[in-house]
Amino acid sequence: MHPHRWKIRAKLFASRFWQPTSACMTAMPGSWGQIWNLLHWSIALKTGLFTALLAVLLSFTPAARLYGQRLGNALAIGCLTAVGDTYSHLSQRPEAGTAGLHWGEVLATGAISALLALAGSYVFEDRARRLRTLWSRLTA
Repeated sequence: MHPHRWKIRAKLFASRFWQPTSACMTAMPGSWGQIWNLLHWSIALKTGLFTALLAVLLSFTPAARLYGQRLGNALAIGCLTAVGDTYSHLSQRPEAGTAGLHWGEVLATGAISALLALAGSYVFEDRARRLRTLWSRLTA
């Protein structure tokens, strides 16, 4: 495997880590009131880590073509985040099982992550051209 591909996968891992983690911190009930709660952060970080690992594994399959399209990328990351959030919540309280899982929260986390991925694709495309243009206008 080419080192260039691993560099792309490392970048993919980083971007797919922050989106689900941020989405999970936003979608959990009482998110902003519990911003310093360690349990809250552990679930969010676990969601981000698991989702990023799934995204990298998906990059080895033909489904990796979804990453090249804005909406396909958003859909893929939204679904992977929902899976990652389900895993992180079930691993936190395995005795509750799927009956104790808040499915609305899982779906909301996936939707927020998809929106973050879609917004990120516009903001950070072409080496963050839009951000650089905005910054040059603000500082000129």
